Amino acid sequence: MKVLLFGATGMVGQGVLRECLADPAVELVQTLGRTATGIKNAKLKEVVHADLFQCEKIADQLTGFDACFFCLGQTSSGMKEVDYERVTYQLTMAAAEALSRLNPAMTFIYVSGQGTDSSERGSVMWARVKGKTENALLRLPFAGAYMFRPGIIQPLDGITSRTRLYRLFYAASKPFLPILRWALPNEVLTTRQIGKAMLHVTRSGFPKRVLESRDIRVAAE
Repeated sequence: MKVLLFGATGMVGQGVLRECLADPAVELVQTLGRTATGIKNAKLKEVVHADLFQCEKIADQLTGFDACFFCLGQTSSGMKEVDYERVTYQLTMAAAEALSRLNPAMTFIYVSGQGTDSSERGSVMWARVKGKTENALLRLPFAGAYMFRPGIIQPLDGITSRTRLYRLFYAASKPFLPILRWALPNEVLTTRQIGKAMLHVTRSGFPKRVLESRDIRVAAE
């Protein structure tokens, strides 16, 4: 399996990258982003591209992939809707539309979030934009497209978030997350589970196109 990974330096992306590199069925992981991870691995190729709105310019490096795991995201805190939509909806669709033309047999998995609004009409700004993004992705001609909606995520293996607010949250909640995950296994996921679930869904599909935390846990098992 050859995997293209967006957002490899983020918290979820770091976990997904780790699971991809550990899976013997994955022969190549190519990251694409504005910065490299700096990880050295024989199966890893890193492509640094400053303008992710212009993926067509590096089309020759974006073909031949079985899957794309799109883990790129940004918190909506303090952002106006027009700005959040640009970095969430417009950027995602620019990349996805290019990939659907270059890799029509690809499985595309998008990391959204618990509470995403599929109606696109709710009162919560980020949920509307994520819902719009999900709906548009599901209409693209990929062999398979799946939306992952994790809620609380426990980072493992030394993984940390680049967002200061999230780092503070995870530092404060670190002692309690394992207990919370044990008590609420369908509400709290680990970075390992998300990566394993993506690989399983790529290999075997899944009955649902939109996976909530419970579904992601099942896929990971």
